[in-house]
Amino acid sequence: MGTFQVGLLLIGTFALLLALSVPVSVSIIISSVVTMASTLSLDLGTFVVSQRMVGGVDSFSLLAVPFYILCGVLMNTGGITQKLIDFAKILVGRIPGGLAHTNILGNTLFGSLSGSSVAASVAIGGVLIPMEEKEGYDKKFAAAVNIASAPTGLIIPPSGILIIYPVLAGCSVVGMIMSGYIPGLMWALACMVVAYVIAKKNHYPTAGKVPASVFFKYFVDAIPSLLLIVIIVGGVMSGIFTATESAAVAVAYTLFLSIVVYRSIKIKDLPKILLDACETTAVIMFLIAGSNVMSFVMSFTGLPSAIGNALISVSSNKYVILLIINLVLLVVGCFMDITPAVLIFTPIFLPVVQSFGMDPIHFGIMMVMNLGIGNITPPVGSALFSGCSVADMDMEDMIKPILPFYAAIFVALMLVAYVPWFSMALPTLFGQSDNAKRSKFSWFIQSPSMALSAMAQPMMPLQSSLPLMPATQQAAAALYWRAVIPTIPVLSS
Repeated sequence: MGTFQVGLLLIGTFALLLALSVPVSVSIIISSVVTMASTLSLDLGTFVVSQRMVGGVDSFSLLAVPFYILCGVLMNTGGITQKLIDFAKILVGRIPGGLAHTNILGNTLFGSLSGSSVAASVAIGGVLIPMEEKEGYDKKFAAAVNIASAPTGLIIPPSGILIIYPVLAGCSVVGMIMSGYIPGLMWALACMVVAYVIAKKNHYPTAGKVPASVFFKYFVDAIPSLLLIVIIVGGVMSGIFTATESAAVAVAYTLFLSIVVYRSIKIKDLPKILLDACETTAVIMFLIAGSNVMSFVMSFTGLPSAIGNALISVSSNKYVILLIINLVLLVVGCFMDITPAVLIFTPIFLPVVQSFGMDPIHFGIMMVMNLGIGNITPPVGSALFSGCSVADMDMEDMIKPILPFYAAIFVALMLVAYVPWFSMALPTLFGQSDNAKRSKFSWFIQSPSMALSAMAQPMMPLQSSLPLMPATQQAAAALYWRAVIPTIPVLSS
């Protein structure tokens, strides 16, 4: 069976199972087993799938995932939301459309601490949308502001997906974490620009002048929560603890805030909080295990190489190929949640972008931004649904009000995709870039004159630089089977 037939079988089986409402993780595993069975025996294919599932979650870096999930659950129930809203309001309340900007900044702060777009849209929007409606804001506008700014928490650390991607891509976890700050703030700024223009046009009210004593009070109340970001980033950068250990530190600090400082969580509430975190962790880790199987099947059959060659056949211009990848990811994000999409499409597109010198960290944050937009687009955008639920509105009523925000966020995405400085400046500054010195795509990091020089050079065809993956995969597969096959009688006896 050729590569095209194998790919068609894999994708077709996966799409059919999704259409039948089979859970994503189960669909991934079944389609992978069916594809393996078409090239190997069913017994051997099942054994390999089982082995790859266990190996897929056997990673020290993935220990950060359950801790960050627990941190997010503690944030949601720990009384931190109101502190952040009050702080955001005194910072941006006097700008035209002050409550809308408060919503955006509140989602950015809360999302960066909880790492969840859904949690941010519910926690912040649930408080601010009624306040905005009472102040004379259009309810659709208020809901659109809340929904559009919710995914910033997926991009600004700590975020679970920023831990999962580097484990899969083999790049620096610390570098990936550092890369999210500037793009996340660009997303928030894009939403604020749109909110400002609409608020100015409709003469929405602004907050009055805040006395210094009130400003100081709200600032002091928010300091313990904001210190979490300082502790995590400062601890990792200074070498006190690793990026994985920072997740455990975040949980300990959040637990201290919730129980001792704010006294919003009691000891008797902890079993339910831990159970909620365990359920979410189990879903994500099972998904990672299944996606690792699909990644192996795709690599074994040479599917990523075939897709890369197909992209090159469309154009040899790396900027055109990058645009195609962005458009594909935007469409994927509309129909698939961010975690399975990252796990499935990273092994497909990463070799292609690496062939023309794009840093894996740069590609990773671009991918997360693309798929984050899917969080606020129909038909399966989780933040869109939660935001509509909080505002008590139908999804159909939100499409028109949110369109200007889509346009602004897309501009921010294109800047991140085509100007590497935005995602690579901080990782390069802290020495976490994998190939910042040798990357053809890193000219913006080094100097404007080099940027102009690089842009003036004619485009080189990509065929010469794309790795010859099939031969490499055949060699790797041969070594793999030599190691695996002798163990099968022992394991089955």
